[in-house]
Amino acid sequence: MERTAVNPVTWSKDMGFNQGELITGATRILHLSGQTAMSSDGTPQHEGDLAAQLSLSLDNVEGVLAAADMSLSNLVRLNVFATDVDELLQNYGVLSGRLEAAGVAPTTTMLGVSRLAVPGQMVELDGIAAA
Repeated sequence: MERTAVNPVTWSKDMGFNQGELITGATRILHLSGQTAMSSDGTPQHEGDLAAQLSLSLDNVEGVLAAADMSLSNLVRLNVFATDVDELLQNYGVLSGRLEAAGVAPTTTMLGVSRLAVPGQMVELDGIAAA
């Protein structure tokens, strides 16, 4: 698989994402359902702590990717839903740091939502990976 960043403007690169990515040669595509800060038995974790929820949500994304023999480096699309965008931006380094360490800058959309499906959850991540 080959990835080509498409950035007619460059400000997004400072936030860790590309405006677009051209993917060629991929043979497998994985669509990830929304991942939140839930334990393996489905118990919500870290109520009131967005940074900890974001970290665990990323761990859960990595778990789904690993089950498909992929890693964060395979993410080509990431959607971020947060109940408090200002707080998310204050903790965005949790996300951007992990993506940068994986050497990836997937296309990303961030949305503020009034609530998530599970009460107490503050952030949810979904995406698309390719290999």
